[in-house]
Amino acid sequence: MFYRQAGGFRTSYAQDQRLLPMREDRAMLIALLLVGFCVLPFTASDYWLSAILIPWLALSVVAMGQNILMGYAGQLSLGSAGFMAAGAFACYNLMLRVDGMPFIVAVLLSGLIAAAIGIFFGLPSLRVRGLYLAVATLASQFFIVWVIDKFGWFKNYDTSGIITTQDIVIFGHEFNSAAETYLVVLTIVVALTWAAMNMARGSIGRNWQAVRDMDVAAEVMGLSLLRTKLQAFAISSFYCGVGGALFAFTYLKSVEPAAFDINLSFRILFMVIIGGLGTILGSFLGAGFILLLPVFLNILFHAIFGKAVDATLTSSLEQIIFGVMIILFMIYEPLGLARLWNNLLDRMRRWPFRR
Repeated sequence: MFYRQAGGFRTSYAQDQRLLPMREDRAMLIALLLVGFCVLPFTASDYWLSAILIPWLALSVVAMGQNILMGYAGQLSLGSAGFMAAGAFACYNLMLRVDGMPFIVAVLLSGLIAAAIGIFFGLPSLRVRGLYLAVATLASQFFIVWVIDKFGWFKNYDTSGIITTQDIVIFGHEFNSAAETYLVVLTIVVALTWAAMNMARGSIGRNWQAVRDMDVAAEVMGLSLLRTKLQAFAISSFYCGVGGALFAFTYLKSVEPAAFDINLSFRILFMVIIGGLGTILGSFLGAGFILLLPVFLNILFHAIFGKAVDATLTSSLEQIIFGVMIILFMIYEPLGLARLWNNLLDRMRRWPFRR
């Protein structure tokens, strides 16, 4: 972390336009990927893989999609859990009704189905904005869950309310262990993260940011608001659909409409705000914060007070901390944890010199 940004020379446009132009950043990314792919599957326990890392990765994809729509395109949305439900049930029905459907293909197709639904519910963004757009997307949350719950075909006419997902099979191999499932999720998340980072720093991302900053000026300059906004809704819904399918098949091991309620949409919103709007890194940091905070509080309270602490007290304290963190970040650091991390890296690079 103590390397300097000076001294690195780039002599071509290809070198200057790299995703990570600095050699040290590329080395750290390679080391991080090696740890994720080669170390954690063999050293982490099944609990950490199944209960912490897999849901963190799946929800990070959803938060990434929400960040594309809110942070980059500036379109407020409260229906992310609804698009997660669309992706989860689409993946379940694709694998149920198409013989030999590979899991990866089913996940990608479920994302495309969620993207089509997102385009439909993104049409109000052409006429309304702000709070009114949030209400319109909130209607999509209730409508999607209601349709899935109302029509039995989506649940294969199962009356139990909890439907067990199919096994994950890729190239004839069944992925049963937590380590294998984690590697599948990690591979998909790495590919989607790479795509999101390239979109955000390219012409697509610049179009989103122009609409976010001032849509009237962007339209005057020749940018199509129709195409740009619907594109943001489609890509955001695609990420939410893929994340919902991964969340259901690799973590919940079941698909049920109740798992994708409005509370999950607000949790995704908290992840984006706390992690940092308009940053890909913030999606991972926010998802980690929301998931690990309850675990940390439970460990802390049981270590201090033992069994004398009521679970409802811990849950209430968790909600209070969520609210306080959101207020503090919105007042003092609107870019959230990602901005704090970048500030820390900047100070480390400048050390021991002062600003």
